[in-house]
Amino acid sequence: MSLPPDLLPFNHYGGDWARYENDLYQIYLDTVVHAGLVFQGVPIRAQFRPDTRGKGFSFWHLISEAPDKKNRNEDDRIPDLDRCARIRWVAWLIQNVGNDGFSWWENKRGRDTHVVIWAEECDFAIVLAKRDTQDGPKYYLLKTAYCLKPHRIATFAKERDAFWAARND
Repeated sequence: MSLPPDLLPFNHYGGDWARYENDLYQIYLDTVVHAGLVFQGVPIRAQFRPDTRGKGFSFWHLISEAPDKKNRNEDDRIPDLDRCARIRWVAWLIQNVGNDGFSWWENKRGRDTHVVIWAEECDFAIVLAKRDTQDGPKYYLLKTAYCLKPHRIATFAKERDAFWAARND
């Protein structure tokens, strides 16, 4: 497995959240939005609207979490310092799909088909939403990224294994 990019911890910023947030956003723009990322030959795009504090929707879903499952108000999202520190890992995961230690599978959430990409040794995952046309995927929308909590690891492995078992039947 290739090593992940260096973390970017908040404690290197001396408590200056505004500077940290701006640096995270610039890294996001450079490594995700303007990087020409693709999954299985299909482009990956980021969602910009609705924006929050002048930064795009997808960015906030990479670095923060909702205060609870019922709260969908984007302004209430809480920065997750573990997600923030791993902002460089998003592109790294996408670029390493298919290599040892990385797995992917599709799942359904409501009417949407999502692709989960998991760096198994790092317990970090991203989620892409498939945006289809009649001829196949038009693009993938970057939905979120997060560190897996211990209870999610077994769920991920089970979901991945079931997806691939069904495809191989």
